[in-house]
Amino acid sequence: MKQRTAVLLPLLLGFIIPTLAQDTSGDYMEFNDRKNVVHGVYLGLTTHYGEIDDKDSYFTSFKVAYVANQQFEIGFIGTFFYSDQNIYRGISSYDEDLIGGYGGLHLEPIFFSKNLVSLSFPVLIGAGGMGYIDDNYSHNDFDEDEFEDNAQAFFIVEPGINALFNISRYLQLEAGVKYRISNKVNDSKNFDPVKRINGFSAGIGVKVGIFNMGRNRYKKNI
Repeated sequence: MKQRTAVLLPLLLGFIIPTLAQDTSGDYMEFNDRKNVVHGVYLGLTTHYGEIDDKDSYFTSFKVAYVANQQFEIGFIGTFFYSDQNIYRGISSYDEDLIGGYGGLHLEPIFFSKNLVSLSFPVLIGAGGMGYIDDNYSHNDFDEDEFEDNAQAFFIVEPGINALFNISRYLQLEAGVKYRISNKVNDSKNFDPVKRINGFSAGIGVKVGIFNMGRNRYKKNI
């Protein structure tokens, strides 16, 4: 009897231990299948140069966004612009430039996000306002009431294409071009030479944040 037990016990253990190891390994792989979303958030600053009605124009944008799986961004972006129009509208005795701002929903699908350089297609959908200001306003009093009375509102869509440079987990640089598409502003007073702010712009930017929170420590190159 003791001999049978001595023989059967190793055989039984030899069967049970591999079975348990196989089940445990299967559970572990299922838990670590990495199909969960990798989250990220960041603050961004970009500067662009372009033209409005063939005049030099400058754009500065701030944005905050959430990044899903390093493949898609959704957030908010606000842009301030100044256009060196140098036009005479007949209202004041000074030549005037165009200033304004717009903001809205920021969407950006990202491709090849695991590479050092990736490609993205951002789009802004929103609204804004613009008005005219004396181009020598630093030496003259700025009439805020007159500016508000003559300000115009518009809707805008701004698609683009970016090259993203993944410097680190916390830093990303971008360079790209965008195209503004706006509706025609109200020109009932016939004092608005610029009817739309359509046009291309090109520039660079920086994003600072965490682009892959909760990354998989068991898998490389995330």
